Amino acid sequence: MNVLVDGHNVIGQLPDIHLSDPDDEAKLVMLLRRYATQKRGRKVVVVFDHGVYGHPQQLNGYGVTCHFARSPQDADTQITRRIQSLKRPKDWLLVSSDRQLIQVAEAHGVRVMRAQDFVAQLRLSNAAKVPKEGEKPEQYPTTAEVKEWLRLFGEEEGQDDAKK
Repeated sequence: MNVLVDGHNVIGQLPDIHLSDPDDEAKLVMLLRRYATQKRGRKVVVVFDHGVYGHPQQLNGYGVTCHFARSPQDADTQITRRIQSLKRPKDWLLVSSDRQLIQVAEAHGVRVMRAQDFVAQLRLSNAAKVPKEGEKPEQYPTTAEVKEWLRLFGEEEGQDDAKK
């Protein structure tokens, strides 16, 4: 099932990411990438209000596509248009707690999950992947994933080594 995410609506429900954080969008996208890759072929489209308008390609990839609106009202309009233009609405899930968006989604046959419920699902699926102390992870991140994370969060590769 493909997922359409009301980005800042979800961030507002996350305990460890805050809307005031300058990297809040990138942090959510990293969680969504893990979620998208857990099931082959799953697409996640996330719409943010405000943010880095016009520069979503820096966050696109690994099954996640980002869109930035100029205002919160424009984000709702973008999400509504996307819902209305879906060719197979039953293949999509809207993640939002916005009542108007939920009404539009339900009217078009799109399943709905409230942001807080989705966050609980994200946390459970990510917790299953985090090794307990002393355990080895099931799979280490690839070199490409590490480079992408460093690029997204503005870190230079080997920066920690220089501090030692």
